[in-house]
Amino acid sequence: MHPTTDNAPGPAGIPPARPTLLLAMGPGIAERLIAERHHTRLAALARTDHRLVAHELADPAPEIAAALAEAEVLLTCWGAPRLTERVLSAAPRLRAVIHAAGSVKHHVTEACWARGIAVTSAAAANALPVAEYTLAMILLANKQVLHSARRHRALRAPHDWQRELADAGNYRRTVGIIGASRIGRRVIELLRPFDLRVLLHDPYVDTAGAAALGVTPVSLDTLCADSDIVSVHAPELPATRHLLGTRELARMPDGATLINTSRGSLVDEAALLPELVSGRLNAVLDVTEPEVPSAASPLYELPNVLLTPHIAGSLGTELHRMTDQALDELERYASGLPFAHPVLPESLHHSA
Repeated sequence: MHPTTDNAPGPAGIPPARPTLLLAMGPGIAERLIAERHHTRLAALARTDHRLVAHELADPAPEIAAALAEAEVLLTCWGAPRLTERVLSAAPRLRAVIHAAGSVKHHVTEACWARGIAVTSAAAANALPVAEYTLAMILLANKQVLHSARRHRALRAPHDWQRELADAGNYRRTVGIIGASRIGRRVIELLRPFDLRVLLHDPYVDTAGAAALGVTPVSLDTLCADSDIVSVHAPELPATRHLLGTRELARMPDGATLINTSRGSLVDEAALLPELVSGRLNAVLDVTEPEVPSAASPLYELPNVLLTPHIAGSLGTELHRMTDQALDELERYASGLPFAHPVLPESLHHSA
């Protein structure tokens, strides 16, 4: 059912009225998120002032307060202000939140669900670059590219690479995926053309579900023990904090690689560091805890660690994919149709 009748389709040939929309996101985000072509489409779909972006809604400036009072739709992204009961009381016409990014947990509150506000996010669009990054890292890790590039730079001379890399390669390797999230499922899909065995650990996926994905369901212990690559795609929840700790990391084979593009809290860094410092394990870490490691962290210098600054998700031109999906959802809303990618409150307890 559509969240409001305001924009239900009218008589044949008469388009519904454009909803009033307010942009709400962190400073500097809108300029990167919304290209000129998006402004043109946005103006055709909604009544909005694209120059007006709400960074603060709890105590907004007068022009933001006036726009909020009239807004039927909020278009949000990273850094969006929290939609508390106080904020919602100043937005009596608000019916929908369209989030042009992944998780809505940072700004959509219980007050939104109690009010019956419809919510959608571009998590599906944001999953794509993360999965692409993960695929690239899996293939490079199995090929021992980081090791061979470092050694080649040091040797600067002919060398018997076939002998040194005798155990490298992607043929018949085993990849363990932790979490059949949107990203985890997309990684599984991207891995299908390769000669790889894929294991999955996810308590919400049964045997039939795993068979449909083309993977082998296993316990976390078995996944860690049998995988050449362990890639983390579970959501950040109280139950997943330090999901990979001393016990799980110790089960990983010598020379295995841990890839984390989820959240740093899922890996116990105090348990991981000794495994990396000893050289027994390798790691590709796009996320850490804290998000930026201290300047003294050995992660910056360890030769068996590829540390990137949380770039697996959408950035640069990839932001525009999220905007495109958000505007697709706005078009559905303006046409009286339900969202294609709704966020449901009952699913939030086991999703990002």
